[in-house]
Amino acid sequence: MIPYLHRDSVFPPVELALRQPNGLLAAGADLSPARLLDAYRHGIFPWFSAGDPILWWSPDPRMVLIPHEFRISHSLRKTLRRGKHEVRTDTAFEPVMRACAAPRDDEGGTWIQEEMIAAYVRLHRLGVAHSVETWLAGELVGGLYGVAIGRMFYGESMFSRKTDSSKIALAHLCAQLQRWNL
Repeated sequence: MIPYLHRDSVFPPVELALRQPNGLLAAGADLSPARLLDAYRHGIFPWFSAGDPILWWSPDPRMVLIPHEFRISHSLRKTLRRGKHEVRTDTAFEPVMRACAAPRDDEGGTWIQEEMIAAYVRLHRLGVAHSVETWLAGELVGGLYGVAIGRMFYGESMFSRKTDSSKIALAHLCAQLQRWNL
């Protein structure tokens, strides 16, 4: 059984997260900026479907991408050298989130509900949530978004409308994080 959080509740220790489903820690509370920042600082993130309470997760193991260990494939390197794509940061945060939320051919539904979009747009306005966007001929064709706190960038989701467009955004993010020594 997981605890149900109220507005003033603190998160339980992540060591109490369930093994099945892996990482489910708590339910409830809200998606206020303070709650989200506290969650990320403790290795916790929200993930839930429409009609469900807010569910808080801290899976073990957790995927960690170390920027200098990101390897660019030969084909992606060729695409980057062609230079047809423009990469921007934080110029289309909400459109990136909405594109990440859009249905995909092989998947049904999305966990990125309107409530989530509103919460992360608030974080973006506070300078904590960021997007990396890939543009082709003036059209947003790929990107990703996440939360940056201290020396960590917590990637949340990515989308691609053209071949390699999300990978281009990820390659640029990794290069930027390396420049910042993160």
